[in-house]
Amino acid sequence: MSIEKARAWLAQFGADQRILELDASSATVPLAAQALHCAPARIAKTLSFMLEDHPVLIVAAGDARVDNHRYKERFHCKAKMLSPEQAAELVGHAVGGVCPFGVNDGTEVFLDESLRRFDTVYPACGSSNSAIQLTIPELERFSASSGWVDVCKDWE
Repeated sequence: MSIEKARAWLAQFGADQRILELDASSATVPLAAQALHCAPARIAKTLSFMLEDHPVLIVAAGDARVDNHRYKERFHCKAKMLSPEQAAELVGHAVGGVCPFGVNDGTEVFLDESLRRFDTVYPACGSSNSAIQLTIPELERFSASSGWVDVCKDWE
């Protein structure tokens, strides 16, 4: 189960007990914001793309959208989102619970600049009814990110 992979990953940081398992669905930004009683922008959504021969995750603020031009400028290819089947197989988490914790080997994680305006954000934890509140430095460390990118729009 995906939440168990995320839990095991977060345990190495002593953060596994901080996972919130919600009574309501958090599979979309609006649902997560409602379940967590926070602004949609503070939901750290994880978007999955195929980059050449491996999956790439971009964690972005809930009110941000990927800008195709910026994405292509940064990654030198067109933004091609994974299908739900590809996400589950290649990343190790199903759509609705995709997160940067406990992903399959070969999956690269990037954090979008849209997140930096917040002290804390809420990424999912591998299921459609889970989340964890993290500071931005914690998100950087716990996600084992490859760095920051600026590939989103509509949040500024």
